[in-house]
Amino acid sequence: MNLLEKLKETAVSVLPVMVIVILLGVTVAPLPALELVRFAIGGVFLIIGLTIFLAGVDLGIEPMGERIGAELTKKRKLWLLLFCAFLIGFLVTVAEPDIQVFGDQVKSVFSSVNKNVFVLVIAAGVGIFLLLGLLRSVLNFSVKITFLVLYVIIFALVLFVPEDFLGVAFDSGGATTGPMTVPFILALGLGVSSVRKDDKESFGLTGVTSVGPVLAVLFYSFFVIKNQGLAAGTSETLAQAETVVKSGVMSSFTGIMPTVLKESFTSVLPLVFLFVVFQFFLLRMTLRQTVRILIGIVYAFLGLFIFLVGVNGGFMQTGRELGLLLGQKAFSLGGGWFVLLIATGFVLGAIVVCAEPAVWVLTEQVESVSGGTIKRRLLLIFLSVGAASAIALAMVRAVYGFSLRWILIPGYALSLLCMIFSPAMFTGIAFDSGGVASGPITSTFVLSFALGASNCGNSGSNDVFGVIALVAMTPLIAIQVLGIIYQVKKNRDLRNRASRLEKNLNILGDL
Repeated sequence: MNLLEKLKETAVSVLPVMVIVILLGVTVAPLPALELVRFAIGGVFLIIGLTIFLAGVDLGIEPMGERIGAELTKKRKLWLLLFCAFLIGFLVTVAEPDIQVFGDQVKSVFSSVNKNVFVLVIAAGVGIFLLLGLLRSVLNFSVKITFLVLYVIIFALVLFVPEDFLGVAFDSGGATTGPMTVPFILALGLGVSSVRKDDKESFGLTGVTSVGPVLAVLFYSFFVIKNQGLAAGTSETLAQAETVVKSGVMSSFTGIMPTVLKESFTSVLPLVFLFVVFQFFLLRMTLRQTVRILIGIVYAFLGLFIFLVGVNGGFMQTGRELGLLLGQKAFSLGGGWFVLLIATGFVLGAIVVCAEPAVWVLTEQVESVSGGTIKRRLLLIFLSVGAASAIALAMVRAVYGFSLRWILIPGYALSLLCMIFSPAMFTGIAFDSGGVASGPITSTFVLSFALGASNCGNSGSNDVFGVIALVAMTPLIAIQVLGIIYQVKKNRDLRNRASRLEKNLNILGDL
């Protein structure tokens, strides 16, 4: 565990975001000096927290997930593996802070939605599809056919869901993939696949799991419409929930620490509970191994706490204010300001995705499992392009207010078409990437930026739902395009090698 190396990597990812926002904040979209100072301090918290969190993932969460997945598979009791998968998915999702915040946001816009029921529906969706994802891995069922069937079902339902609730359903899939759940799910899949001697089959589990909440919320929307109707609330609660105390620089951080501490503790608690139960009944690791994992969980808890304090205390409010200012100028002056708003969204999307904790975990795992043939830097480049395109599309939608269906249906159709030509491993990575790209920074800073812009435009506040959906969709295309390029290059190398071999044989034959 090299903390200095991780600190360097996270700083390289986060600092460009800070530089761009500060430059915009002192030039074309002037922000108060206090706001910029708060943003800078939040960035420092974010870098430190992300560094400690990733160290904790390496030390505790990943080894724990791998061991649990491997030991459950070795028991050769499919019912036990599937029951534990559902229980893990359900418990971890209920405790995920992002889901609680997301439930509040949906309730603030749709007053007929029961928040507690909504959260339980999402958690059940995660549990059921984590179960199905592991079953797919155990049975070695095609990852491509799995996603094809699931998304055909989704888009059959999409035709009947109200436009206002469509973004909520797709956003729920991204909101479930939080910084604590994704590393554990990835490691769980790797542990199950390692027993089957095929680590490459571990990819796709997060993608399958992310489908669960989408389908669950789509079905839930039918129930709400039939029994209550979709009563619209106001966006004031959502705006108020994102308001940060402005009575001083440090008060923005100290004021939210008790809430963030509770959220971080709630996030970690299910993993501690699961580890204790599995250690007693299944793992029986040595004292040294147990202490190492517990230390890793403490690191992850501390890192997550510092990270979320930085995001919520400094990043989120600044994102909203920046989006609001650029949106106001775009709608009042038009022309180049529209271009600037969309370009800013593109650049922020490209950079912010590299600072997501779960993205780091996934790219490290991909490089490790592929034996270094798939470079994490190349993967990050394609992920950045995908996320950048998503935020740019969200800005275009904020300006013109068109239906989310116009993007989601052709976008997912294209991603399913790419499966024909992309290697199965890249398809699994792509659908996992869609989930991990929409993490806490996206759901706070970027979502706040989009909300600020949409409040100035023709789209209305409800259209803020759908930003996370777009961020989750575009990596499916980008990573599979990378897979197609990889496959073309591999085939070309094989042809060249065969040609050289044939040439050498001919020379030997002449001799």
